[in-house]
Amino acid sequence: MITHSVFFKLKHPSGSAEEAAFLAEAQKLAAIPGVGTFQVLKETSPKNEFTYGLTMLFKDQAAYEAYNNHPDHVAFVQQIWLNEVETFQEIDHIPFGE
Repeated sequence: MITHSVFFKLKHPSGSAEEAAFLAEAQKLAAIPGVGTFQVLKETSPKNEFTYGLTMLFKDQAAYEAYNNHPDHVAFVQQIWLNEVETFQEIDHIPFGE
């Protein structure tokens, strides 16, 4: 099981229509085949610069790679993510010992 997590700060002001539209588009990634549990997260700690996160589970590396290369994911990154995200941290991880 692979957990894909990305935490980010948007270029848009908090509470803006642009922020809401971005999050709605991000939620559509959950429909890509192979995506398991999917969450949109809101940061509550002042310990980092990020305001939101996305996390999703994949059963294996093949499912993760299929997601990464899926046309809907590629389009989201190229047309939305690169234009609207100010900064981010991506972490992909598996349970220790697997």
